[in-house]
Amino acid sequence: MRLTNKLKQLQQNRSSLLATNYYNYETLRGILQAASELNTPIILQLTKSSIDYMGLKVAVEMGRAALKEYNVEGWIHLDHSDSYELVQRCLDTGFDSVMIDASEKPIAENIELTRRVVQLAARYDANVEAELGYVAKLGQSKEKVGFTDPEEAKYFVEETGVNALAVAIGSAHGFYKDEPKLDIERLARINEVANAALVLHGGSGIPVPALKEAIKNGICKINLATEIKNIFIATLKNCFADKDEIDLRILFPPAIQAVKNLVKDKLTAIA
Repeated sequence: MRLTNKLKQLQQNRSSLLATNYYNYETLRGILQAASELNTPIILQLTKSSIDYMGLKVAVEMGRAALKEYNVEGWIHLDHSDSYELVQRCLDTGFDSVMIDASEKPIAENIELTRRVVQLAARYDANVEAELGYVAKLGQSKEKVGFTDPEEAKYFVEETGVNALAVAIGSAHGFYKDEPKLDIERLARINEVANAALVLHGGSGIPVPALKEAIKNGICKINLATEIKNIFIATLKNCFADKDEIDLRILFPPAIQAVKNLVKDKLTAIA
């Protein structure tokens, strides 16, 4: 099933997919072991940084091979690209879905670039996600407020034809100093007026009740990245501290298991 159709189905059913970033074979393996054991579909995400690190073709083919190996229904998605050229490269390489993020530009420029990407992706029958509002990225201030305006969201979707929209309702990328408070009333209004699948970025650290409430009010894709990186590295650090060992085949399995447990918990929480 095309991701666009899957997201529409999820929105109608008031349910959601977990979208997980992977950074190497080990994080990919932990994610797909979790999805396989729970027999649930999943979105695998790559950022420009991960593509630069692994290589575009290797990263995609590794993702495809792992989905097949673990018999998981899944899609490969480009996360947070601000470049039309990268989007095109990824579509040429077989991505199912792409995100163009021009949320920090004036809305007219965001619309123009998103519209171009939608037109491009139509040739590949691919899903397109965009972002409207301010969702703090790593290193950016979480104090700044720039929530998505429902009427602007409606206008943006109508003008661009985008399939999915990441909305700013109180989440942020990275870890939170205080418990995040999602503006569910705003989300419900956006869901009512904007004809697009709604996406929650910054899923790491959001309490389960808040995630469930967001899903009830239109969120059908939840992004998870920071917690995956964190638990993988934290587990590795513990392994290095406990063992005088250099064999990666011995050091990596506990970190893979930790990623698997994390993703299983998240998938169970939003089921």
